Amino acid sequence: MKILLSELALRGLSKDIARVMGSRPFECVSFEDAVASGRRDFDVAFVSRDVTGLSTKHELAPSLKACYQVLEESPNLRWVHIHSAGADRDVYVRLKAKGVQVATSSGANAEVVAQTALAGLLALSRKFPELIHAMHAKKWAPLLGSQLPPDLSGQTALLVGWGPIAQRVAQFLTMLGLRLKVVRQQVQSESFAKPASHSPQPEMLTFEAIDSALPTIDWVILMCPLTAKTRGLINSRRLNLLPPGAGLVNVSRGEVVVERDLIEALQNGSLGSAYLDVFEHEPLSPTSPLWNLPNVILTPHSAGFSAGNELRVSHLFLDNLASWAFE
Repeated sequence: MKILLSELALRGLSKDIARVMGSRPFECVSFEDAVASGRRDFDVAFVSRDVTGLSTKHELAPSLKACYQVLEESPNLRWVHIHSAGADRDVYVRLKAKGVQVATSSGANAEVVAQTALAGLLALSRKFPELIHAMHAKKWAPLLGSQLPPDLSGQTALLVGWGPIAQRVAQFLTMLGLRLKVVRQQVQSESFAKPASHSPQPEMLTFEAIDSALPTIDWVILMCPLTAKTRGLINSRRLNLLPPGAGLVNVSRGEVVVERDLIEALQNGSLGSAYLDVFEHEPLSPTSPLWNLPNVILTPHSAGFSAGNELRVSHLFLDNLASWAFE
């Protein structure tokens, strides 16, 4: 078995891979060597975070393009494990169309993304963008009178998606006293680990029921994969269904929101605020109005970044390798 991975991953995982493979013959080759030598005889590939580097799915560094070329030109390739939770990059779509199994690292950074989503919501609810703007202007501007932030307890959040991230966010928000509604593919009666036994279960909705729910929602939190159903899900019409002052948190994919409509809603005040970690095109253009809006927090698609991710992703890869190699 020919296993393709980065030089960095090879140095860190060579002993673990040998342990997993046992007596089965295998060879590990780095992406760097494969690019230089022209080898294309690989069965398995591990795309760790260092392979993609600073590239986004929209703008690829030449080194990443070369790595993707190795993957697509390897006729024996049967399985690829990737560091991300989503597999919507074009190269993975093409590989899956050719019959290559693409395994994600869903769940590896779920706790980190959930914490980031919560941090974004809390920062918006406490009007940190306005306070930070005043700080940079060296202006003493307490939030009093009409500027007083409303209490979070008793507000309603709509969680779009019900994977590991959303379920963890649900626990956080339940502790803070928010009411929850969840949008998912199929409505099922299902429990989740709650901090208190008396906490109510979230109300489960289908995607078709979003419009009827939005007028009662204070927060929309996007944690869903990018699919044909979720692309452009949040558009001008749906933003206008939200009550004045509602907030949006997006830690899913930028294309779930129609960015032009979002900007307009933030500018005209129909949407109160937004925390955005993802964008329709990444990196976000320096000319985007989003950079200068006073009611917005932006981060560069880094909601899931954490020092512990590499180890968690590596363990997922090794576990999957053990299952896949001996099936």
